[in-house]
Amino acid sequence: MSKKVLIIIIATAVLFMGVVGAGFFILWNKISQIPLDPSKVAEMPVEEDENVIGPLYTLDTMIVNLAGNGGKRYLRATMALELSDSESVATLESRLPQIRDAVLMILATKTYDDVSTTDGKIALRNQVMEKINTLMTKGRVNNIYFTEFVVQ
Repeated sequence: MSKKVLIIIIATAVLFMGVVGAGFFILWNKISQIPLDPSKVAEMPVEEDENVIGPLYTLDTMIVNLAGNGGKRYLRATMALELSDSESVATLESRLPQIRDAVLMILATKTYDDVSTTDGKIALRNQVMEKINTLMTKGRVNNIYFTEFVVQ
């Protein structure tokens, strides 16, 4: 064998051993942080799940012509409303025609430039959420998730 091939094989072996050693080092540090004493496990703080999603109510798909461009562009959107509690669902269902009307009126005022960017979608979400919350008598909408958003 030539010296170049031998050097390449040795360098590859050293590099491989270094990667394996680093992997074992990281794994050993993770394992050593786990307490072995069962009484200490009970004392460990339990993290509360802050990402709990409230009840979701999906609105029917809405299709509107966007403002500007002579009505050549349209928006098709489906939204899921995250409500504050389960009692809010009854309030939402009793006001559903008003809520759909309000959302449709807001969507129809938007132009392509308004809804084509992420910031525009966030602003639209906030505007719709604010309007729906003014119509709710009990509970509120905590968040809106666009499950479909198509601009043509």
